[in-house]
Amino acid sequence: MKRNQFLLTLLSVATFSLTSLTNKPSDNNDTPYQTKTFSGNINAVRAETSGGSLTIEGGTDMNAKVEMYVRGNNGNGNLDKAEIEDRLKDYDISIAQEGGTIVATAKRHNNLTNWKNSLSISFKFYTPRKVTADLRTSGGSIHLASLSGTQKFRTSGGSLHMSDVDGDINGQTSGGSIHFDGCQAGTSGYLDLQTSGGSIEGKSSTGKMRLHTSGGSIRLTDLKGDIDAQTSGGSVNGESLEGDIKASTSGGSVRIANIVGSIDASTSAGGVDVSITKLTGPVRLSTSAGSVRVKMPLDKGITLNLSGNSIKIPLNNFNGDTEKDRIRGTLNGGGIPVTLTASSGSVYVNQ
Repeated sequence: MKRNQFLLTLLSVATFSLTSLTNKPSDNNDTPYQTKTFSGNINAVRAETSGGSLTIEGGTDMNAKVEMYVRGNNGNGNLDKAEIEDRLKDYDISIAQEGGTIVATAKRHNNLTNWKNSLSISFKFYTPRKVTADLRTSGGSIHLASLSGTQKFRTSGGSLHMSDVDGDINGQTSGGSIHFDGCQAGTSGYLDLQTSGGSIEGKSSTGKMRLHTSGGSIRLTDLKGDIDAQTSGGSVNGESLEGDIKASTSGGSVRIANIVGSIDASTSAGGVDVSITKLTGPVRLSTSAGSVRVKMPLDKGITLNLSGNSIKIPLNNFNGDTEKDRIRGTLNGGGIPVTLTASSGSVYVNQ
C-alpha cells in the first residue's frame, strides 16, 4: 500500500513538472524590444552585433523594417524592461539609414566589468529582395531568405542558414553548421561557405560551390554546378549532382549517387561508393583505408588505370594489361580517363 502511494506521488510530481515546462511563459525574445521602419530605395544592409543573431527576410515592398531583440546571456533570457534598459547603458546601439543602406550595430563598452550583465542583441531585417548584405556577429546564427545580390556574413559561434538566395554568397562560421536550400550563385562568383566546427547540408541549388568544414559531415542533394566539398572530420554524402564534382575527407567515407558529369573523390579513412548516370569528364576515386565501388556507363571510349588488392570489372572491347591488382588499358578505343585506387582494399566497377 505504501509502495503504491509512493508511486502515485512520484507520478503526480512528474506530471506537475511536465505541465510547468509545457506552460512556460514565452521567451521575451519573441517580442521586439525596438522596431524602426525606413522608406526610400533600400538596397543594402550592414549589421554587427557581439552576442546575438542576424536575420534578413527579403521580398517585401520598397520600404524596410528592423526589429531589435534583447535577452540576457548566461541562460538568463527573461529580463524585464527596466533590467534591459539598465544593462543597455553598457552598449552603443545604432539603427539608422545611410542613403540606401540600413546600418544596425550593437557594441559593448570596453569597460564592462560584470560579464553576468552582458546581453544578446539580435537584429531582424525585412527588406526588398534586391539587397546586398555585410553581416558580422560573434555569438549568434545568421539567417538569409528571399534575397538577390552579394551576401557576405561571418559568425564565430552560430550556424548559417540560407533559403532562396541568388548572387555571390560568402559565409563563414567557426562554431556552427551550414544549411542552404534553393540558392543560386552568381554567374562569375561562388557560393562559398566554410565552417570550422559543424556540418554542411545543401539542397536544390545551382552555381559554383565551395563547401568546406573542418569538423563535420557534408550532405548534398539536387545540386547543379561545379562543386568543391571538403571535410577533415566527417563523411561526404550526395545524390543527384550535376557538374564537375570534387569531394574529399580525411575522416569518413564518400558516397554519392546519380552523378551527371565528372568526379574527383578521395578519403583517407573510409570507402568510396559512387554511381554515375552520365559520364562527361574524368573520374578519379581513391582511398587509403577501404574499397572503391563505382557504377557507371562503360559504352564510351574510356582509358582505365585501376589498382587495388583485387579488381572486378566487366571488360568488353578492352585493349591493355590486366593483373590481379592492376588494370591498365582502354575500353572502346580509349578516351575519358578513369583512375580508381584502393591502397588497402578492392576496386569494384558495376558489381
